[in-house]
This record gives sequence, structure tokens and C-alpha cells, in this order.
Amino acid sequence: MQPVKIAFLTTLTLLSVFGCNQEEPTSVAPVKATTIRNLAADPAQINPQTGQPVGATNKFTLFSLKDGVTVANSDSATNKWDIGFRATTLIINGGSIRSGRGGAFIHTGTFDELKTIPAGTTFATDESPAQLAIPTGSGKGWYNYANTLITPIPGRVLLIRTGDGNYAKVEILSYYKDAPATPTATSEGRYYTFRYVYQPDGSQNLN
Repeated sequence: MQPVKIAFLTTLTLLSVFGCNQEEPTSVAPVKATTIRNLAADPAQINPQTGQPVGATNKFTLFSLKDGVTVANSDSATNKWDIGFRATTLIINGGSIRSGRGGAFIHTGTFDELKTIPAGTTFATDESPAQLAIPTGSGKGWYNYANTLITPIPGRVLLIRTGDGNYAKVEILSYYKDAPATPTATSEGRYYTFRYVYQPDGSQNLN
């Protein structure tokens, strides 16, 4: 009976060794959506006589999707920022006139259903003030302009390759201060409310 007992113990030992050597499956931590409210995008009062903005600086508000904070304009030539806001114009930190590795693609679909970067996505870059990754003008990029009001186009999600080469998705929710449900001609513009998901691990997973 002794040989049988030894064989049994050997089998248990081997199972224990192999069991310890097996790698535990790694789980991917989900990323969470962040909402930014009232991001000032060079706001200015409108001169009632000329209809032109007064007091605007003509500078972009630079924003880091990684850190969730604005970035000083003095760092515009770095990859510390990912997206910039000035009135209705958005810029991306990538292209021949930028220093980062960023790009953008305008996706048609819902924010929540967009789980990953779709296959075949081509990211545009900022090549000149007149050729931006996110086009300006009503109906061309993220917004419509009608009856003096700026409204985000439903079902438009901005896919962003960030300044340091990671990925994010952004949905513009409002262009007006405090994000009124029904903005009017007296609503104060150039204050963005948007939500985004940033993926820090370099993958294209946005869920």
C-alpha cells in the first residue's frame, strides 16, 4: 500500500505546483465618464450696437482630458493638453501646426453605445487655422446654428486621440452657461458643458 500512498502525494504536489504557476486572469478596469461644466471658451459680452463680442482675448482654453483640468497657454507647444475651446471652434493637439500626437474623428452614434474606437477610424489633424480636425461651421462639426443659437448636433461624438497618443470620447452637451435645457437669445454663450471618457492605458477601449 505504501507505493500507492506515495503516488497519491506526488500527484497532489504536482497539482499544487501547476496550480500556483497558472497566471490569474487580468481584469480590465472600466473607465468612467467625467462631466465638465461651464468651461469658459473666451467668453465676451456682445456690443448691442455692433453685435460683436467685446473683451474676448482670442485665445483658446486648453484642456487636458487625462488630468481633467485646463492648461496654461504657455504650454500650448507641449503635449500637456488635448483639446482647445474658443467660441465655437475646437482645436486638437496634433498635426503640422501642433506639437502633440493628437487627432479627431466625428462619430455618428450615441455616447453610451460607443464602447471602443470603431475599426477603420481615421483621425484628422489640425493642419492650418483653416483646416482643422473638427470642422467649424453650422452642421459641419459638432453644432448647428439657427435663430442666433448654437446647439450640439444630436448623435455626434468626438473621438479624440490625445496629445500623448491615448484615446477618449467627448460629447458636447451645451454651449451656454449653466447648460439651460432651452437656451434663449439672452443665454450667455461660450461656456461649454461636456462629458468625456479618457482611456489611460493606451488601448482603444472606451467602456
